[in-house]
Amino acid sequence: MSEYSLELPLAHGLDRARAEFKSQPEDFQVEEDLGFELTGEGEHLWVWIEKTGLNTADVTRQLAKLTGTKQENIGYAGLKDRLAVTRQWFSIPIESDLQDDALADVKGLELLSQKRNARKLRRGSHRSNHFTITLRNVTVAEEALAKITAVMQTKGVPNYFGKQRFGHDGKNLKQAEALFAGSLARSSRYQRGLYLSAARAFMFNQVLALRVQSGNWNHTLPGDVMALAGSASIFKSEQGDPDLLSRLNALDIHPTGPLWGAGLLGTAEEARSLEESLLENFTAFAEGLGKAGLKQERRSLRLVPENFRITPADDKCLVIEFTLPKGTYATSVLQEMVEAQGL
Repeated sequence: MSEYSLELPLAHGLDRARAEFKSQPEDFQVEEDLGFELTGEGEHLWVWIEKTGLNTADVTRQLAKLTGTKQENIGYAGLKDRLAVTRQWFSIPIESDLQDDALADVKGLELLSQKRNARKLRRGSHRSNHFTITLRNVTVAEEALAKITAVMQTKGVPNYFGKQRFGHDGKNLKQAEALFAGSLARSSRYQRGLYLSAARAFMFNQVLALRVQSGNWNHTLPGDVMALAGSASIFKSEQGDPDLLSRLNALDIHPTGPLWGAGLLGTAEEARSLEESLLENFTAFAEGLGKAGLKQERRSLRLVPENFRITPADDKCLVIEFTLPKGTYATSVLQEMVEAQGL
């Protein structure tokens, strides 16, 4: 099987802080924001849960065991880290509510609240995640922190998929390769989904890495497809459009890269040539994703954290807070500003 490098180029050349990252679960806190209100009635019970040292699948298994429901019937909006304290919603198709102490005997889980809703919670249905991250034993100059803050607020970072998408040592990519070659041992639907997502994310990262190296990841190329910030809306860039550059600089629009699947890329000219240059090395991935039924989609190349701030805490500690839209990674923000194991 092939070896896949997960190392990616940085965009800004900042004087990065050196620090300890995720030395304990409390150092990485995530709170999910649905972006909508629950109805208060219906056949699904939505539970607001805080988990520590567990991943999302661990929680669904516990909820299924507790309620006698099949694990696949438990709904959630997004996968959350294991080595973290996270607060997120889950939905369960049951008639009765849970006792407040229902999870008291399960280490690392706490039921914070619950409310009924008419529908199951679906993947990707939330709006954003808010991160509170503590870095320990930090070494960084004060002026470097000011520059980091300014860059995050005015320029953003490359919107890479995080390494966790690819599994330990890129295992999910090797499994995807076996899946496309027809040599994969028996696997579940959930596992196949992970392998397909990993292959798709890897190809996107390679396109973005090429553009970072060329210095045009946050600029338009002839034939680019643009995304409207905070929206799923995309459109083709028109060369000579006087508003394009100003909107790009104002972070109102972003260039996009391909999420591979069946169909046309959507780009043209130089942008399309760059994207197609990846096919020579990853033909099996591109063809396999199309045959698996995935369709061509687009993803923004640029990620701009909202409400970004850095606060000095105890001696040699920093607390970093920001909000990111669903489907994006805190590590993409952190790796531009922090040099630490695990990023």
